[in-house]
Amino acid sequence: MFLPELSYVIQQYAELRRAHDENVQPDEIEVVRLYQDMLTGWNDRSAEGMAASFAEDSELIGFDGSEASGRQGVHDHLAPIFANHKTPRYCAIVKSVKLVTPEAAILRAYSGLVAEGASDIDPKLNAQHSLTAVKRDGRWFIALFQNTPAQFHMEPERGAAITEALRKLLRP
Repeated sequence: MFLPELSYVIQQYAELRRAHDENVQPDEIEVVRLYQDMLTGWNDRSAEGMAASFAEDSELIGFDGSEASGRQGVHDHLAPIFANHKTPRYCAIVKSVKLVTPEAAILRAYSGLVAEGASDIDPKLNAQHSLTAVKRDGRWFIALFQNTPAQFHMEPERGAAITEALRKLLRP
């Protein structure tokens, strides 16, 4: 099974913006990089790696509604998950980054998960990611990350289109 390194996330976002004749701001790329780093931490099954992207006073809302507060809380929430489960790996498509102020941004993305040994994403695990980022002392951190199931019960064609777009990432 081919699962690309997450380095494609920044490139994909920049190409999306250029396709709409929009300039990409350096801070937008840094927020996308922040998201990419968080996903890499998950894919590496590293509570330390994933939590490093979060601000000290951050919040995380998981796919199942679980919650964690603060960088240490995010770490403590993830450590037993990674220790006791072979978590699936993320692939993702950044939908938008909005710079709300020079020190705050909102990122929206669609994600899919590929289980170990599987060759395809499981559409039941597709999600919409919402990430609020804050810039402190010149560095971006996650203030809030929410992972919401993307089932689109009233729009099944939209869910199918997102699944297909995510599957394209799995093809070499």
